[in-house]
Amino acid sequence: MYLSRYQHNSYTTKEYRLAIAVMQDVLRRKNYSLNTQQSYMHMFTLFLKYMYPQPMHTINSSIIKEYHTKLVTQDHKSISFQNQSINAIKFYLEKVLKQPSEHYDFERPKKPKRLPSVLSTKQILDLLDATTNLKHKAILTLIYSAGLRISECVNLQIKDIDSDTMRIWVRNGKGQKDRITLLSVDALFLLRNYYKHYTPKKWLFEGVKGKQYSASSIRSVFNKSKRIAKITMPATVHTLRHSFATHLLENGTNLRYIQKLLGHNSSKTTEIYTHVASDMLTNIKSPFDLIKK
Repeated sequence: MYLSRYQHNSYTTKEYRLAIAVMQDVLRRKNYSLNTQQSYMHMFTLFLKYMYPQPMHTINSSIIKEYHTKLVTQDHKSISFQNQSINAIKFYLEKVLKQPSEHYDFERPKKPKRLPSVLSTKQILDLLDATTNLKHKAILTLIYSAGLRISECVNLQIKDIDSDTMRIWVRNGKGQKDRITLLSVDALFLLRNYYKHYTPKKWLFEGVKGKQYSASSIRSVFNKSKRIAKITMPATVHTLRHSFATHLLENGTNLRYIQKLLGHNSSKTTEIYTHVASDMLTNIKSPFDLIKK
């Protein structure tokens, strides 16, 4: 994949091509997700382009710092981009070359803490009403009703829908973890209708020639429905997952259970939804109002 793509570029050498091939092989053997593999390989090859024509053994913390300073000051790359780049280089040094982390340990840029965008329940219904295609409606409904990541949705197989216990098995989610999430009664009714019409064989949502439906297609579906529903606030497919968590919290679901449904390692990640749960905020009375009574 990446070896063939980069082996003819002017900045590649035999040593660089070997590093790219070995890193790609280690990523595969460690069963990293396809998205992570692609991201790491892209970031690593950009770093090699900066390194050229220095030998690979000259990589050190000074060069890495210098490179990421350039990303910030000259290229104006985002904090997320910088962190992905650092992770990719760390993977090569730690997992491929087996070097200890202290050889290149340096301060990472801090990501600003922004609250997630959340759609109201009315906006969710408007969005789904605007989605007339049965498959598309089933996809967006399932992502919202189960709190799925877009990659988790495209990886669902028919066997992962457990209608007996009303659960959905999410396999190899973020961090290569399995988890169980909710299967909505109304979503199941929609899925059964969808199954009768499309009769998928393996993947729950199939694209061309029985392959997995693509994440880019889901994004296009979401953006089209958002436009038809006249939802003007910034929102992506991932906003449906944020909305799922926020609406659960507003309905009184314990934060610990929401953490499990979302597959978060830390409760601190889930706690961000307490800042955007508007219904909870409106039900809180000011102490001034209470003492006046």
